[in-house]
Amino acid sequence: MSILKHPTAIVESACIGTGTRIEAFAHILAGVRIGEECRIGGNTFLECGVIVGDRVVLERGVQLWEGVTLEDDVFVGPNATFTNRGFPPANIERTVVRAGASIGANATLLPGAVIGERAVVGAGAVVTRPVPPHAIVAGNPARIIGYSGAKRVAPGSASAVPARPGAYPSYVAGVTVHRLPLVRDLRGLLTVIEPMPFEVKRSFLVFDVPSRDVRGEHAHRTLHQLLICAHGECRLIVDDGRNKEEIVMNSPEIAVHVPPLVWAIQYRHSADAVLCVMASGAYDTGDYVRDYREFDQLVNPRR
Repeated sequence: MSILKHPTAIVESACIGTGTRIEAFAHILAGVRIGEECRIGGNTFLECGVIVGDRVVLERGVQLWEGVTLEDDVFVGPNATFTNRGFPPANIERTVVRAGASIGANATLLPGAVIGERAVVGAGAVVTRPVPPHAIVAGNPARIIGYSGAKRVAPGSASAVPARPGAYPSYVAGVTVHRLPLVRDLRGLLTVIEPMPFEVKRSFLVFDVPSRDVRGEHAHRTLHQLLICAHGECRLIVDDGRNKEEIVMNSPEIAVHVPPLVWAIQYRHSADAVLCVMASGAYDTGDYVRDYREFDQLVNPRR
């Protein structure tokens, strides 16, 4: 199957995959590489050096400049704006949109942005920083407002951790959410973790995190962690490579055991949030998996 090109489209590149459709008044310069089964909308412009993967959709009015790479299955909404140079003009910076990500209509990506796998950029968002895999961002500047595909658990809601103390399995394999016992008397409140799910060899506190910032964004190869938001509130995303869950951590009664090979992210910290983390081992840089693609290959080796 050859490419389908509207008579008014100008196509100077010879590197276009089979099954790709190019609509009216599109202009594709020489040196552009486009994969198979893409749809290039009307009035689009692709500059020399642009790389487009398979099954990519560019809606009307999108302009892609040198240095932009769109991986497989990316969707770009109408009039989304890509840039490749800062101010004052300097060298071209590479902008990469990873596989399966979606860019909303009229969104703007500043030079050098990297949009993670299956991330969603809302309509009109201005992306000034990298967007993590599966994150949903919106606003100017764009901030994370959620994670695609994550089932939410909030203490006190209908699907929440039961009120009785105990350990309850998460939607994510290996993760356990603990409802800790709460002791009340005239002297105040007390909660206790007993028994611990592993031997604790290190602990640390995370606090004063700006609400726009994200912590974590990694997995561990062998390390176990227990997380408690001792004060304030934050959100915890846990991901086993198949299922994701968002846990609202807004009480010191809630503890979450994150085992090895679970991707974990903390975000949406309140100004007074204090996160306590207990770990089964000493700090070891070699135990971290910081690239989501590497993590996906570890937990889904047959994909």
